[in-house]
Amino acid sequence: MFGRERIEYKTHEQMLLMRRAGLVVADALEAARTAAVPGARTRDVDAAAAAVIAAAGATPSFLGYHGYPATVCVSVNDEVVHGIPGDRVLEPGDVVSVDCGAIVEGWHGDSAVTFVLDGGDPADVDLVTTTEAALWAGIAALAGGERLGAVGEAVEDVVDAAAAAGRNHGVRYGIVEEYVGHGIGSAMHQPPDVLNYRVRDKGPRLRPGLCLAVEPMIARGDRETEVLADDWTVVTADGSRAAHWEHTVAIHAGGIWVLTAADGGLAALAARGVAVAPLAWA
Repeated sequence: MFGRERIEYKTHEQMLLMRRAGLVVADALEAARTAAVPGARTRDVDAAAAAVIAAAGATPSFLGYHGYPATVCVSVNDEVVHGIPGDRVLEPGDVVSVDCGAIVEGWHGDSAVTFVLDGGDPADVDLVTTTEAALWAGIAALAGGERLGAVGEAVEDVVDAAAAAGRNHGVRYGIVEEYVGHGIGSAMHQPPDVLNYRVRDKGPRLRPGLCLAVEPMIARGDRETEVLADDWTVVTADGSRAAHWEHTVAIHAGGIWVLTAADGGLAALAARGVAVAPLAWA
């Protein structure tokens, strides 16, 4: 009734701090991915990311957040997001999503990747590839769109195109709706919500200083989810496998910059006709 929640717009200096946090996250995810091999336990993946964050002098965003007990989330197969690392042993063919956040001088970066161990089922590989493509389409939409709703439209277009091309292997992909992207900055989760599907409300205008975590989650089946008894782990209701990709993106006067990608998003966005615009360091 009182309109949209207040959005925190960042200064040049604040976005540079978020870039530092984003690079820590990128390094932590690379270490986590290297550790995620068949025979490893999900807690080993967590430890690898934690070591990188500690060595950088940064602070994990997730550890202790509303009581969350680990540095990263490791979600396997039908686990969509918020999987708690522990004694689970990874196996060939597993679909593994790792979500990580880090804080530098009070400013956050947040990113997630999904991969299939040892090749795996081609249908799972195509799910992961489609979800990553949806992520980059959503990010590219931030460069040319006027309102935030352009992200959800771009994500849904990628999912529809995958189905039209048969890359969904005859199964209807479900775009998870309960868990969406978000604003990010001095807190990990801030307004506005970043939806991964079309809605009538086109959302707030895209303007310089807006920093967003774009994060599509797509299931190889129905979009409905459930939360397990640990009160964290989100799974698909029908047991289908899921993928999750995420990057933190800054919008500034010169364009967009993917803060959690080592190259700032240069390669992936160039393939979509979008140039990245890094901010100058002081």
